[in-house]
Amino acid sequence: MSGNSRMNIDTPILNQAGAGGQDLVKNTTTKDFVRDVIDASNEVPVLVDFWAPWCGPCRQLTPVLEKAVRAAKGAVRLVKLNIDDHPQIPGQMGVQSIPAVFAFRDGKPIDGFMGALPEARVKAFIARLLGDTTADTAADLESAEAALAAGDVNTAAQGFGEVLQKDALNAQGAAGLAKCYIKTGDLARAEQTLGLVPPAKADSPPVASARAAIELARKSQSAGDVETLSAKVAANANDHQARFDLALALAAKGDRQRAQDELLTIIGKDRGWNEEAARKQLVQLFEAWGASDPATVAGRQKLSSLLFA
Repeated sequence: MSGNSRMNIDTPILNQAGAGGQDLVKNTTTKDFVRDVIDASNEVPVLVDFWAPWCGPCRQLTPVLEKAVRAAKGAVRLVKLNIDDHPQIPGQMGVQSIPAVFAFRDGKPIDGFMGALPEARVKAFIARLLGDTTADTAADLESAEAALAAGDVNTAAQGFGEVLQKDALNAQGAAGLAKCYIKTGDLARAEQTLGLVPPAKADSPPVASARAAIELARKSQSAGDVETLSAKVAANANDHQARFDLALALAAKGDRQRAQDELLTIIGKDRGWNEEAARKQLVQLFEAWGASDPATVAGRQKLSSLLFA
């Protein structure tokens, strides 16, 4: 059983009869439940979405379910049942809160979850029904990465930790957990966590990003105060060292846009200053942030414009 709440999936359902439907997503009724769910599940797994018009989380979950089912291209189907109009079957199955989703195969409920899960979790649930054992790990990583990007370090650390419990050699999980330690200022624990990564994966993009983030954090510790450095730059626009230190201080506070802009300003004024220190530092920022981060994408475009103008 998936989700935070358990549901009774052993409750006897109506007698089987009729022919399975072919629609990937459809509404059903008490009368048609056997045909649309019980019989249809002999062909492919069928998800049953118990919902009601007044249920806010249901309105969040249903579009996610529909998208995921259609993406499966016929390997699974979705049947929706309005419990207000058709209370008999959810009553038989012991559904006490919604949204509630049951997965049927060969005429029987085999799994399910309650609540409005995020898209990654729904996709993982469906993938697991179809025999993909790696889906849960991928969903855990995606959810943890999203939590880290949103600044929810505790949730992110828990997610990465769960990944490592399942797969102690998972490089992305170790790199993500290391970044959580970096966020809390525990650089020693961050380095210890990266030490768990097998040598063959030590140069993988997630690990390289985490190592760059550790080095950036160490530099930022001695960079100085943002306000003081901003005042120095305002007093002397050609004080490249002050501007460089300001970029590090801004990066430490999570102001990625301003951090890269200060380094780009140095590059624009004096590309070769201090043996191209600004360009090298900007590249390290990109590595620490990750190739797909919006700040990295925008910054690389600006850097290319400066270098190849």
